[in-house]
Amino acid sequence: MADSVRAILGSSTEFLAVAGTLSVSYIALKLCFSILKALQTYVFSRFSGIGPYLRKKGEWAVVTGATDGIGKEYAIKLASFGMNIVLISRTQSKLEQVAAEIESAQKVKTKVIAADYSHGTSIYDDIRNKLQGLDIGVLVNNVGLSYEFPDYFLEVPDRDNFFMKLLHVNCTSMTMMTSIVLPGMVQKKKGAVINVASAAGSTPTPLLSVYSACKAYVRYLSECLEFEYADKGITVQCVSPYFVCSNMSKVRRPSLFIPSAKSYVCSALNTVGFSSVTNGYWPHALTHRVVEILPQKVAQGIVCNFLTAAGKRAKKRMAAKKAS
Repeated sequence: MADSVRAILGSSTEFLAVAGTLSVSYIALKLCFSILKALQTYVFSRFSGIGPYLRKKGEWAVVTGATDGIGKEYAIKLASFGMNIVLISRTQSKLEQVAAEIESAQKVKTKVIAADYSHGTSIYDDIRNKLQGLDIGVLVNNVGLSYEFPDYFLEVPDRDNFFMKLLHVNCTSMTMMTSIVLPGMVQKKKGAVINVASAAGSTPTPLLSVYSACKAYVRYLSECLEFEYADKGITVQCVSPYFVCSNMSKVRRPSLFIPSAKSYVCSALNTVGFSSVTNGYWPHALTHRVVEILPQKVAQGIVCNFLTAAGKRAKKRMAAKKAS
């Protein structure tokens, strides 16, 4: 067999053998580094003492989209570290309810700011004034808006207005909130900004096209800011979950690959300082590795088929609800 190969390849045999050995070694080395990085991010990080690390950044944490799901759990967990919490969301009554829960359970201070991020830039002067004078150590840009159900770009109901809302809630909010809070962090040379994106921002996601593009913006801006301000004592992290049980995902029953918001946040917070871009939860990281291995067109096709079916089910439920 070896003689046959040499006969075919001739003088190139040794060169190709060396090239093959180097390629296999390179792939094996990358695999080892990936495994070590995963262990560091999702295993060793649990023993890092993330609470004291974040509490040293400042007395207050600001969380947007703080009354439900991931945002609420970030607020609760940061309060458990002894940080005072600023809760920002649309509904005053829900803000007051969550604030009361946190103050009762954790004995920390809270402050609530009712703001609808879909209204564009008009809301930020009020937010800036209400945050003035606070020693803010952590900012969690969590507020987000997705499609009511997956659909083609031109089929999205009231698309012009809806797309503007998507841009304001998902992109303008994190840009402006960071612009408001970051100067104080830079002045004291410490702080952490956590931007909640989505796995849809890591891979182009048909039928959620504008949402996917918005979350790609979140990721890119996060990576740029991490590079720009790392030497000024600021940690900037982009968190990109897959499905999590929440009002946005409309998934109610947790499983290994679709965790509760509480389980997800407990895992994701431990990765702060260990990974600037993370899925936040090891089963989501595993899913992402599989998606990365697939050719992009294949991955998009699988996602598109899944979302098409989800969209049809949602439309059928809406039609049945209207009929009743």
